[in-house]
Amino acid sequence: MTTRKLTTLAMLTSIYVVLSILTPIKVINFKFTLEAFPILVAGLLMGPLEGLIVGFTGSAIYQIFLSSYGITATTPLWILPHAVNGLLAGLLGRTVKHLTTINVISIASICAFTVTALNTLALYVDSKLFGYYSNKLVFGALRIKIATGFILAVIYALILPKLITQLKKLLKK
Repeated sequence: MTTRKLTTLAMLTSIYVVLSILTPIKVINFKFTLEAFPILVAGLLMGPLEGLIVGFTGSAIYQIFLSSYGITATTPLWILPHAVNGLLAGLLGRTVKHLTTINVISIASICAFTVTALNTLALYVDSKLFGYYSNKLVFGALRIKIATGFILAVIYALILPKLITQLKKLLKK
Protein backbone atom coordinates (compact mmCIF):
# COMPACT_ATOMS: atom_id res chain seq x y z
CA MET A 1 0.00 0.00 0.00
CA THR A 2 1.37 3.37 -0.99
CA THR A 3 1.72 6.31 1.37
CA ARG A 4 -0.78 8.25 -0.73
CA LYS A 5 -3.36 5.47 -0.47
CA LEU A 6 -2.81 5.02 3.26
CA THR A 7 -3.13 8.77 3.80
CA THR A 8 -6.34 8.86 1.75
CA LEU A 9 -7.81 6.00 3.81
CA ALA A 10 -6.83 7.76 7.05
CA MET A 11 -8.42 11.00 5.88
CA LEU A 12 -11.64 9.28 4.81
CA THR A 13 -11.77 7.43 8.13
CA SER A 14 -11.30 10.72 9.97
CA ILE A 15 -14.08 12.32 7.94
CA TYR A 16 -16.33 9.36 8.80
CA VAL A 17 -15.67 9.85 12.53
CA VAL A 18 -16.26 13.62 12.33
CA LEU A 19 -19.51 13.13 10.40
CA SER A 20 -20.60 10.51 12.96
CA ILE A 21 -20.15 13.08 15.70
CA LEU A 22 -21.36 16.26 13.99
CA THR A 23 -24.24 15.23 11.75
CA PRO A 24 -26.50 12.88 13.68
CA ILE A 25 -30.12 13.63 14.24
CA LYS A 26 -31.20 11.04 16.81
CA VAL A 27 -34.76 10.03 17.62
CA ILE A 28 -35.05 6.96 19.88
CA ASN A 29 -33.49 4.21 17.71
CA PHE A 30 -33.24 6.24 14.50
CA LYS A 31 -30.07 8.14 13.64
CA PHE A 32 -29.83 10.31 10.53
CA THR A 33 -26.23 11.04 9.63
CA LEU A 34 -23.94 11.59 6.65
CA GLU A 35 -21.31 9.09 7.85
CA ALA A 36 -21.84 6.80 4.84
CA PHE A 37 -20.41 9.42 2.49
CA PRO A 38 -16.67 8.75 3.10
CA ILE A 39 -17.32 5.00 3.09
CA LEU A 40 -18.93 5.25 -0.34
CA VAL A 41 -16.07 7.44 -1.55
CA ALA A 42 -13.50 4.85 -0.38
CA GLY A 43 -15.37 1.92 -1.91
CA LEU A 44 -16.11 3.62 -5.23
CA LEU A 45 -12.74 5.31 -5.53
CA MET A 46 -10.37 2.59 -4.40
CA GLY A 47 -12.26 -0.69 -4.14
CA PRO A 48 -13.95 -3.12 -1.76
CA LEU A 49 -11.04 -3.70 0.64
CA GLU A 50 -10.47 0.02 1.09
CA GLY A 51 -14.19 0.65 1.55
CA LEU A 52 -14.27 -2.09 4.18
CA ILE A 53 -11.24 -0.58 5.95
CA VAL A 54 -12.79 2.89 6.16
CA GLY A 55 -16.19 1.52 7.24
CA PHE A 56 -14.74 -0.85 9.82
CA THR A 57 -12.09 1.47 11.26
CA GLY A 58 -14.30 4.57 11.38
CA SER A 59 -17.20 2.69 12.91
CA ALA A 60 -14.94 0.96 15.45
CA ILE A 61 -13.37 4.26 16.53
CA TYR A 62 -16.76 5.88 16.90
CA GLN A 63 -18.41 2.90 18.61
CA ILE A 64 -15.62 2.18 21.09
CA PHE A 65 -14.33 5.65 21.92
CA LEU A 66 -17.00 8.21 21.08
CA SER A 67 -20.41 6.62 21.52
CA SER A 68 -21.87 6.26 24.97
CA TYR A 69 -21.80 2.45 24.69
CA GLY A 70 -18.09 1.59 24.55
CA ILE A 71 -17.28 -2.10 24.24
CA THR A 72 -20.12 -4.53 24.84
CA ALA A 73 -20.98 -8.03 23.70
CA THR A 74 -22.70 -6.61 20.63
CA THR A 75 -20.08 -4.04 19.61
CA PRO A 76 -18.99 -6.13 16.60
CA LEU A 77 -22.62 -6.22 15.42
CA TRP A 78 -22.75 -2.41 15.47
CA ILE A 79 -19.45 -2.12 13.57
CA LEU A 80 -20.36 -4.72 10.94
CA PRO A 81 -22.96 -2.68 8.95
CA HIS A 82 -20.52 0.06 8.01
CA ALA A 83 -17.73 -2.39 7.18
CA VAL A 84 -20.12 -4.29 4.90
CA ASN A 85 -21.25 -0.95 3.43
CA GLY A 86 -17.71 -0.17 2.26
CA LEU A 87 -17.13 -3.68 0.95
CA LEU A 88 -20.43 -3.67 -0.93
CA ALA A 89 -19.87 -0.17 -2.37
CA GLY A 90 -16.49 -1.28 -3.69
CA LEU A 91 -17.83 -4.51 -5.18
CA LEU A 92 -20.83 -2.83 -6.78
CA GLY A 93 -18.66 0.05 -8.03
CA ARG A 94 -16.56 -2.46 -9.97
CA THR A 95 -19.63 -3.72 -11.84
CA VAL A 96 -20.27 -0.40 -13.61
CA LYS A 97 -18.15 1.20 -16.32
CA HIS A 98 -19.05 4.78 -15.41
CA LEU A 99 -20.33 6.27 -12.18
CA THR A 100 -23.45 7.94 -13.48
CA THR A 101 -26.06 9.46 -11.21
CA ILE A 102 -28.35 6.47 -11.72
CA ASN A 103 -25.53 4.00 -10.96
CA VAL A 104 -24.64 5.82 -7.76
CA ILE A 105 -28.30 6.00 -6.69
CA SER A 106 -28.52 2.24 -7.21
CA ILE A 107 -25.27 1.45 -5.40
CA ALA A 108 -25.94 3.85 -2.52
CA SER A 109 -29.53 2.59 -2.17
CA ILE A 110 -28.40 -1.05 -2.00
CA CYS A 111 -25.74 -0.09 0.54
CA ALA A 112 -28.23 1.94 2.61
CA PHE A 113 -30.75 -0.90 2.62
CA THR A 114 -28.02 -3.36 3.69
CA VAL A 115 -26.85 -1.07 6.50
CA THR A 116 -30.46 -0.63 7.66
CA ALA A 117 -31.02 -4.39 7.66
CA LEU A 118 -27.78 -5.09 9.54
CA ASN A 119 -28.42 -2.27 12.04
CA THR A 120 -31.91 -3.64 12.65
CA LEU A 121 -30.41 -7.08 13.24
CA ALA A 122 -27.87 -5.57 15.65
CA LEU A 123 -30.65 -3.73 17.50
CA TYR A 124 -32.72 -6.92 17.68
CA VAL A 125 -29.83 -9.00 19.08
CA ASP A 126 -28.75 -6.20 21.44
CA SER A 127 -32.30 -5.68 22.75
CA LYS A 128 -32.84 -9.41 23.28
CA LEU A 129 -29.45 -9.87 24.94
CA PHE A 130 -29.80 -6.89 27.28
CA GLY A 131 -33.53 -7.28 27.93
CA TYR A 132 -35.09 -4.17 26.43
CA TYR A 133 -36.77 -5.74 23.36
CA SER A 134 -39.91 -4.17 22.01
CA ASN A 135 -41.34 -4.78 18.56
CA LYS A 136 -41.94 -1.03 18.12
CA LEU A 137 -38.41 -0.16 19.21
CA VAL A 138 -36.72 -2.61 16.85
CA PHE A 139 -39.01 -2.44 13.82
CA GLY A 140 -41.11 0.71 14.32
CA ALA A 141 -38.95 3.15 12.37
CA LEU A 142 -37.96 0.73 9.62
CA ARG A 143 -39.93 2.47 6.85
CA ILE A 144 -38.48 5.85 7.81
CA LYS A 145 -34.95 4.38 7.86
CA ILE A 146 -35.39 2.87 4.39
CA ALA A 147 -36.87 6.10 2.98
CA THR A 148 -34.07 8.17 4.52
CA GLY A 149 -31.48 5.81 3.05
CA PHE A 150 -32.95 6.32 -0.41
CA ILE A 151 -33.09 10.11 -0.01
CA LEU A 152 -29.44 10.14 1.06
CA ALA A 153 -28.58 7.90 -1.90
CA VAL A 154 -30.03 10.52 -4.25
CA ILE A 155 -28.12 13.31 -2.49
CA TYR A 156 -24.87 11.30 -2.66
CA ALA A 157 -25.51 10.59 -6.34
CA LEU A 158 -25.59 14.32 -7.08
CA ILE A 159 -22.10 14.71 -5.60
CA LEU A 160 -20.18 11.45 -5.96
CA PRO A 161 -19.76 10.96 -9.73
CA LYS A 162 -17.93 14.27 -10.21
CA LEU A 163 -16.06 13.96 -6.90
CA ILE A 164 -14.80 10.44 -7.67
CA THR A 165 -13.65 11.55 -11.15
CA GLN A 166 -11.67 14.44 -9.65
CA LEU A 167 -10.21 12.31 -6.85
CA LYS A 168 -9.06 9.65 -9.33
CA LYS A 169 -7.14 12.34 -11.21
CA LEU A 170 -5.52 13.55 -7.98
CA LEU A 171 -4.54 10.06 -6.85
CA LYS A 172 -2.87 9.30 -10.21
CA LYS A 173 -0.49 12.26 -9.87
